[in-house]
Amino acid sequence: MQSSIASQLAPSEEALPEILMRVVSELHDVAYLIERIEPFLSDASGGIVTSADRIMVLQGIDLAVQKARGLAEFIDTVTASIPEEILVDVTTALNLVKLADMQKALSGGMHRHGHSQPLSRVAGDIDLF
Repeated sequence: MQSSIASQLAPSEEALPEILMRVVSELHDVAYLIERIEPFLSDASGGIVTSADRIMVLQGIDLAVQKARGLAEFIDTVTASIPEEILVDVTTALNLVKLADMQKALSGGMHRHGHSQPLSRVAGDIDLF
């Protein structure tokens, strides 16, 4: 939902709390996507990596998930105390984001609930980049 202040401004200036909440959403999405890798690696059969290497990779993935969620919660909590009247221009920052979907989500052009990746995919689906 757009704040009344932000909706009356030029498109490049937005309320800081709204921008930060979009960042929170993206961080939760990153944590979710990383977390989806864990079962794949833990089920990997012999020969791919040694047992010790696999455990280190899984611990690293778990740490990445915890850090992404921790950052999201930190920003979420700090954002609650920021007045809506604080405005920023995100034009330059958005131009630095290379992923089009993330750029759109951070710009407020994509109002979504949940995650960017579907929970289930049809067998044979693949994203090439």
